[in-house]
Amino acid sequence: MKTVLRFMKPYKGLCFFTLLVTILDVAGGLLIPRLTADMVNLGVAGGDLSYMLEKGGQMILIAFLAGAGALAGSYLCADLSAKIGRDMRNAVYDKSLEFSGEDFQRFGTGSMITRTLNDINVIQQAVVWCIQMVIPVPVVCIMGTSMAFAIDSQMGLLLIGVTVLIVVLALVVTRKASEIFDRLQRFLDRMNVVLRENITGVRVIRAFHKEKREEGRMGKTFEDYAESSIQANRLFAGLDVAAFTVINLCIVLILWLGGNRIGKGFMQIGDITALTEYAILILFYIIMAQMVIILLPRARVCIRRMEEVLKTEPEIQDAIDCVKGNWDNTQEVLRFEDVNFRFSDAEENTLKNISFSCRRGETTAIIGSTGSGKSTIARLILRFHDVSQGSILLKGQDLRNLPQKELRQEISYVPQKAWLFSGTIGENLAHGKENAGKEEMLHALEIAQADFVKNLPQGLETRAAQGGTNFSGGQKQRLCIARALMKDSDLYIFDDSFSALDFKTDKALRDALKEETKEAAVLIIAQRISTILHASQIVVLDEGEIAGIGTHEYLMENCDVYRDIARSQMKGGE
Repeated sequence: MKTVLRFMKPYKGLCFFTLLVTILDVAGGLLIPRLTADMVNLGVAGGDLSYMLEKGGQMILIAFLAGAGALAGSYLCADLSAKIGRDMRNAVYDKSLEFSGEDFQRFGTGSMITRTLNDINVIQQAVVWCIQMVIPVPVVCIMGTSMAFAIDSQMGLLLIGVTVLIVVLALVVTRKASEIFDRLQRFLDRMNVVLRENITGVRVIRAFHKEKREEGRMGKTFEDYAESSIQANRLFAGLDVAAFTVINLCIVLILWLGGNRIGKGFMQIGDITALTEYAILILFYIIMAQMVIILLPRARVCIRRMEEVLKTEPEIQDAIDCVKGNWDNTQEVLRFEDVNFRFSDAEENTLKNISFSCRRGETTAIIGSTGSGKSTIARLILRFHDVSQGSILLKGQDLRNLPQKELRQEISYVPQKAWLFSGTIGENLAHGKENAGKEEMLHALEIAQADFVKNLPQGLETRAAQGGTNFSGGQKQRLCIARALMKDSDLYIFDDSFSALDFKTDKALRDALKEETKEAAVLIIAQRISTILHASQIVVLDEGEIAGIGTHEYLMENCDVYRDIARSQMKGGE
């Protein structure tokens, strides 16, 4: 609840006016039965037409004000809920941008989507329901029972007794509902994960003819969710029956006891009408509040899940005493000093005693077998993970002492998996440099050998699908390389970014890059020997350790691991 109040705090004025008009609507609804009773007791019984017209006019005015209050309350409540939901989603999204890879793995992509969209939507609905249906209940109960006591004390006690009975019933049902809604949100997470896997992996499913298997897996997930939903609906149905039974019994008691009280001269006929309407209003609001209270456990679960995200301390954080980089034009742009790294769930180090440097105007290449730790080195440089031991220096300064934003501004990175965002090609290139001109974009595309863009009917305005699925693997890689080249950096990292290119395009791209990045350091992580033959130095990794460092010729003579990789890829005298 504190979390929701924190998000409501900036809208104190809106909250106040929302509650004010809601109470105005409730008060109007409670005053009308009193006027009706007066019309019957004094106007109808006494035949006083002018009195009836006067009370009728008052009823119309009160009904108009109550209706205006209800309309304004609904509008203001919806506005408040939308603003709170927007702020919550922004908070969760902004927090997620701080997460490292380890943090994301803890929650999972499907769960993060559910928490950001569905969970906050449930919280928004709960805010609306609480304001419109729960908060007015104390006002209705106090005013209604007070007016009932003013008519007859026994009738007031009857209303209090019935109210307590329904509240106790709601509390019992709420306790049972909490566990069910907790399961519902977990099943919803699972549905998101399985559905996302099936949609993104549909080609693999078809290729292996596993449609039936995935249908069964998806069906099981839907079935689990449906069973919990049915249990929740049974609780609703049971509460409905019990609540309306109590209301009807209450009305019967009012008519029976009221008739006896009228016979004894303690009440008038019109008072029965007022008491009946008070009972219906009070019990109606209580029942509606009960329905909301039953749903509140689900909202509580959603709030807890949102809090888990907001309260998570990111694994990677800026140091308290971090300072802006005091950059100079040192020749040594990057240096690894005895770096060891271990994932949190691993039993041994992924990288062991890694030491090498990248110099301005030179190309450093990293090669090794699958799982040797090549891509982990790139992630450490970008500080997606922190080293376990040792240090990484960027232009003489430890990465951990630099603000993350400033660190990443100094680096251009092409990831191993080429990824484009939905939007135009120009918008994707602008990720590398905001407000970049058309000429700059065309120049970057030319260096990246992405001349195919010029031949597209819409050129830079051609739209890319999410992930760039409407382009081939090689086209995506070249567009991602062009995006990195838009940024004027001192260090360029290409993480196996040439794997989908043919040998001719690969060579042309490397030749163009050599001239474009001659004032910067280049780090190429590759699987193919042909991509790194002419690198200034090649770092060979074997099971997380450096097996050799040197040029191609030197390593062919002195490094068995490199020689084996080369022989497996090259023929004869190549």
